[in-house]
Amino acid sequence: MKVILLDNIKGVGKKDEIINASDGYVRNYLFPKKLAVEANKENLAKLNSKNESIAFKKETERNEALKIGEKIKNITLEIKVKAGENGKIFGGVTAKEISEELNQKYNINIDKKKILLKETIKNIGTFTATIKLYEGISEDLTLNIIS
Repeated sequence: MKVILLDNIKGVGKKDEIINASDGYVRNYLFPKKLAVEANKENLAKLNSKNESIAFKKETERNEALKIGEKIKNITLEIKVKAGENGKIFGGVTAKEISEELNQKYNINIDKKKILLKETIKNIGTFTATIKLYEGISEDLTLNIIS
């Protein structure tokens, strides 16, 4: 019997997958525990519309990430910090500070977890930070640290 899984089942399949299972397994285990529904026309139509909706949402998010990437490409973000005479910063510049500066100056909201620094910035100068915008889409941001 063909069924659509409503949840991930180890050894059987993943959520929203159409599988062929024995009648007894379906009637005695999958249906009573509400882990699957019969793969009839109505349920298949629901599954297809759900998949189309998810694909549209992903495409929209990807396009949005590309637009933000184009903005970030042209930005040189200046961050003012307190520093000693030898150019050492008191503390350091973190991903959180970079995220806040982008939001304040350019109105670009990026989660601090998506900003990758090779190490915490502890000196004055020019650095680059990689920003992960979406799966497979990342952009380099130029940082100019001044005192």
